[in-house]
Amino acid sequence: MKRRFTWLTMMAIAMLLATGMARAQGAKQGPDVQRDPDVEKESLHNLDVARQYFKLKKAYKASLDRCEEIIAGNPGFSKIDEVLYIAGESNLRLADEKGKQKVKTEPDKLREAARDYLSQLVNDYPQSKFRSQALDDLKGLGGPKPKVAAP
Repeated sequence: MKRRFTWLTMMAIAMLLATGMARAQGAKQGPDVQRDPDVEKESLHNLDVARQYFKLKKAYKASLDRCEEIIAGNPGFSKIDEVLYIAGESNLRLADEKGKQKVKTEPDKLREAARDYLSQLVNDYPQSKFRSQALDDLKGLGGPKPKVAAP
């Protein structure tokens, strides 16, 4: 009987210590973000295509279209910071008439859209690896727009 009690006590202590260790290692607490796996998969595909258009083909209009599709259909996408960055960069390059595709939109409107996307990235995703690049681009656009408070 004493052995069983000792064994159960040791197991309880071990479990308590393991729980404490998990918290110390930065384990997530609170509710997890629920994402639809199908929508996430489709968004990942669109992001991959947008990257290809942007980097390899210099097709900035096509890249922007894919990014806007992700933003409209899945604003909670796990890589939305990269989507915002590519959308902003695509607008900037289209404004400078770079790339293989031409658009009829005025360059000032394209720069303003770029500023919107890059400001959202800077304001909403401070830990993003794209933040410093976005800040550099925003210097030439008048800096980031201030974050709009929700009503």
